[in-house]
Amino acid sequence: MSKNFYILAASLGFFALLSAGMSLVPSRFQPGLPANGQLWRTLFLILILAALVSALIGVMSNLFEQVDRRSEQARLARRRNRRPPE
Repeated sequence: MSKNFYILAASLGFFALLSAGMSLVPSRFQPGLPANGQLWRTLFLILILAALVSALIGVMSNLFEQVDRRSEQARLARRRNRRPPE
């Protein structure tokens, strides 16, 4: 589950860097595209924030999966130790 969020964060980060690069390109090289650099910078900020939020969700879901797995292992270990020897 967390891998999906990491992939989403990477792709959003890539597009954020692409939009940051587009804000540096002069408008005469962008026929038919928005020439306003401020628009590209705004898009960069939105995409980079979305990428950071997605990465945070991925990290948190990975941590919660690890806690669930370890608590299940501890529960099974306690259960095994509680049984009387036959």
